Amino acid sequence: MSTETDIYFNQAAETTSQDELKSLQNEKLIRIVRYATENNPYFAELYKKAGVDVGDFRGIEDLAKLPTISKANFRETYPMGMCCVPKNTIREMHMSSGSTGTPVVMPYTQADLAQWAECMARCYRMAGGEPGDPIQIMPSFGLFNGGFGMYHGARAAELFVIPTGSGNTERQIRLARDFNTKIFAAVISYATRIIEVMDKMGVELPNLKTGVFGAEAVTDAMKAKIRARLGIDVFNIYGMTETGGVGTLGMDCRDHSGIHVWEDHYYLEVLDPTTREPVPDGEIGELVVTALTREALPVIRFRTGDLTRILTRERCACGRTHLKIDAISGRVDDMLIVKGVNFFPSQVEQALLELPGVHPDYQIILEERDGVNDVRILVEAEPGVSGFVVEKHLKERLGFSPKGDVLPPGTLPRSEGKAVRVVRKKI
Repeated sequence: MSTETDIYFNQAAETTSQDELKSLQNEKLIRIVRYATENNPYFAELYKKAGVDVGDFRGIEDLAKLPTISKANFRETYPMGMCCVPKNTIREMHMSSGSTGTPVVMPYTQADLAQWAECMARCYRMAGGEPGDPIQIMPSFGLFNGGFGMYHGARAAELFVIPTGSGNTERQIRLARDFNTKIFAAVISYATRIIEVMDKMGVELPNLKTGVFGAEAVTDAMKAKIRARLGIDVFNIYGMTETGGVGTLGMDCRDHSGIHVWEDHYYLEVLDPTTREPVPDGEIGELVVTALTREALPVIRFRTGDLTRILTRERCACGRTHLKIDAISGRVDDMLIVKGVNFFPSQVEQALLELPGVHPDYQIILEERDGVNDVRILVEAEPGVSGFVVEKHLKERLGFSPKGDVLPPGTLPRSEGKAVRVVRKKI
């Protein structure tokens, strides 16, 4: 029989009071800033140019004096120019690549791997995972951090790991049935592919209870579709290469009222993307993260590019005290501008899935002619859903009328990883 403590992986850390967290964060901020400058000349030069005397740095009250960093800093120091430890102490690395093609590399010491596993294990326990529960890990095991991050955390949480990796959806479903998988860990768009193949196979997954999904924006409408079809609880896990990987920042609890951020490991700021000034709690801005406990490469005031807001700093119904942020509404660099209207792909998804008969597979085609953008939405839907209905609903939700093409289910290309939602074409 489970007890109250079973809902936590580290009860003392997860229920620390906000006052204690602030004091802890302040101490760790001072330590990590001095640590970075003492162990890497890149940070020392960065702060010297900003006119910051690290010896006088006083933590939270002086944090705004430090310059922010971004993916550009990682790329100009590729492969590991910001690393703060000797190479012979590195035990693992992962990386992601962006539009420039220059990878962002994150090295890990043994302590970093333990920190990653701790954060992920907290997420699994928060989602109801108990020792021995079968978990099917479906992100790829490779340079992308998803598979290994899910694995490290599952081992720490003492789950029964089924490391399938990505692809071969029919086999994924068979294994889930054969081993009574309780927890799915995947990117959210792959869940829709699993549902599609399940329907073709004519099978169900009666033992599946929980879905832990990350790496993509997770809209309420998509969560509702998956919850309704699979009958599972759906969780939105958050983390990125630069913060140390999936789950490092946190996840929503079973109250589903925001994403808990592990404040004993990370300090958050929400800034206006243009002025870089702090915005009040409740207002949307760009999330800026400082890693407080990472050794190999601790990011300090890292501009994530993700747009969110701080929802509350009050104790949650689940008992956890760490602040909660809203689900990521978009990225600063993903905002689309068409006919004078600004919108994000997640807003398109939310609107489309409100329509009965519309499937979760869609693409936003940006058509550029002589420097002018137009947009066409391709969406799969059941017979009876017309392009007129789609266009009318999108106009009501987005404020302009994109062209809407309705396609039969199964028409759009499928991906075993992150779905390609935006395609740019020059006409």
